[in-house]
Amino acid sequence: MRSIWKGSIGFGLVNIPVKLYSAVQSSSLSLDMLDSRDHARIRYQRINEDTRKEVPYDKIVKGYKLDDEYVILEDTDFEDAASEKSKEIEIESFVNIAEVDPMFYETSYYAEPDSKNNKAYGLLVQAMLKSKKAGLARFVLRNNENLCIVHPVSNVLVVTKIRFAQEIRGMDDLNVSQEVKVTDKELKVGLALIDQYSEKFDVSKYKDNYHNELLEIIKAKAKGKRPTIKKLKPKTTKSDDLYDQLMQSLSHKKGA
Repeated sequence: MRSIWKGSIGFGLVNIPVKLYSAVQSSSLSLDMLDSRDHARIRYQRINEDTRKEVPYDKIVKGYKLDDEYVILEDTDFEDAASEKSKEIEIESFVNIAEVDPMFYETSYYAEPDSKNNKAYGLLVQAMLKSKKAGLARFVLRNNENLCIVHPVSNVLVVTKIRFAQEIRGMDDLNVSQEVKVTDKELKVGLALIDQYSEKFDVSKYKDNYHNELLEIIKAKAKGKRPTIKKLKPKTTKSDDLYDQLMQSLSHKKGA
């Protein structure tokens, strides 16, 4: 793997040099856009809106529109804004990782110790595992400041970007009733249904079936065939009564 960031993780006066590596990869198929007439690839061009001519990449600058005028930003402006932050993941506090709502999670990165002395790295891993805490920090990646949590997975530190509070939209505009009345027996069966379907989390059981089936279609079409894809039928019941639906669900064998 190739590192995408090099700096350090700091907590207190302890400084741990690390390299970050992407911990995730896309399972999506890479599809090209083609002209339907001759199947030639479609390429995007950077076009000047005024001259309608293509602009070389080295002539492109970044600007922010302020009061109907563009303020042009240089590389040094991004560096000045980042300052030392661009080289350090400074843990500002420790939090219970269970209190971090999954809605905030973004991308994860493996943090590899960039030093022969791994004692501080190992100490942080063991201390967080024992305390069940995660470090809350900020760092700069690709000219953007990111909020993140530093947490251990086995004996490896993982840096997971999380969203800032202002990036989460409010729920006030959603049409969700706050006065739904549920009977005690409906709630009891609902809890029993949840219990019946409860299991230990094991993400390895789940595969990206959509892209696998799409790849099978692609391979078959290349041979002039069309495979038969099994269509999943939605589970339904004729009853409109919630309690009846719950009871039928409870008696329905899981996975059948």
